[in-house]
Amino acid sequence: MPRREAMLYEKLDHQRVACKLCAHRCMLNDGQFGLCGVRQNIDGILYTHVYEEAIAAHIDPIEKKPFFHFLPGSKSLSIATVGCNFRCPFCQNWEISQSRPSDGKTGLRSTRLPVKEVVRQALLNDCQSVSYTYTEPTIFFEYAYETARLAKDSGLRNNFVTNGFMTVEALETIQSYLDAANVDLKFFREESYQKICKARLQPVLESISKMRELDIWVEVTTLVIPGLNDSEEELRDIARFLARVDRDIPWHLSRFHPDYEYTQVPPTPVATLRKAREIGKAEGLNYIYFGNVWGEGEDTYCPNCGQLLISREGFWVKANLIKDGHCPKCGYKIAGVFA
Repeated sequence: MPRREAMLYEKLDHQRVACKLCAHRCMLNDGQFGLCGVRQNIDGILYTHVYEEAIAAHIDPIEKKPFFHFLPGSKSLSIATVGCNFRCPFCQNWEISQSRPSDGKTGLRSTRLPVKEVVRQALLNDCQSVSYTYTEPTIFFEYAYETARLAKDSGLRNNFVTNGFMTVEALETIQSYLDAANVDLKFFREESYQKICKARLQPVLESISKMRELDIWVEVTTLVIPGLNDSEEELRDIARFLARVDRDIPWHLSRFHPDYEYTQVPPTPVATLRKAREIGKAEGLNYIYFGNVWGEGEDTYCPNCGQLLISREGFWVKANLIKDGHCPKCGYKIAGVFA
């Protein structure tokens, strides 16, 4: 793969570098790759190996990300490169996320997709946004940053679907161009993040809070996995944290299905998601949705009067009754980005 000098790093003595992109904050000797597997120190300069190297590019409904309060019913051009800074054994995009240049061979062939072409294709296909998704957008930050700048100048919005493990420096660098983020909040236990994802919880919580502080629209997804994070106590801790940050953050409760290296556990019972929804409501969250469940938990209701506002079927909006961001029945302001 071609390489490009990375953003957000510091040169140190003896040709070492300090990466400041994600919360791993890798310190790399000459020749070393970061934990993401796509950024490498070469002669004291940090390079990315995935700039403009797309492993996936598709036009998706924005609801697939999932975003339910960000341009509902619109299309988004979605792009990704290989690589990730997590090692989740239940990853549903593991074929591309767990493939990385540091392995010496990825087994996958990327496609050269220049920034200008991403934006051109988004406009050509009547998309309202560009989504940086499928793998972890933080690790292809340079590609996402340059695309987001041009997309914004062209009248498009930008969103991340992310594990939230970026640094404050990364968020502050891109915040002028990043309109929304759906953050995976996988657990609410530090030991689970360390043991299962090979990461940490606190930086994810800090990212969610910082995004709202920077006026980036935030939705949160929790993949509810039997035996790992489905206890009432842990679900309540997640809901309580989100409500403290902003009661209007939509919480997507996604149903687990066996995948990758985590196939010994059955799919999440829908009853568990219903229990989680009741917990979220009790903690004060206004918008709670189900994922990977067809025909239930998909619609948006007014938190004030209960009016059905957006009717959905799978990833598709059947009807959207929101008027200028407000409930047509009682006039309550509905949180989100609708214009």
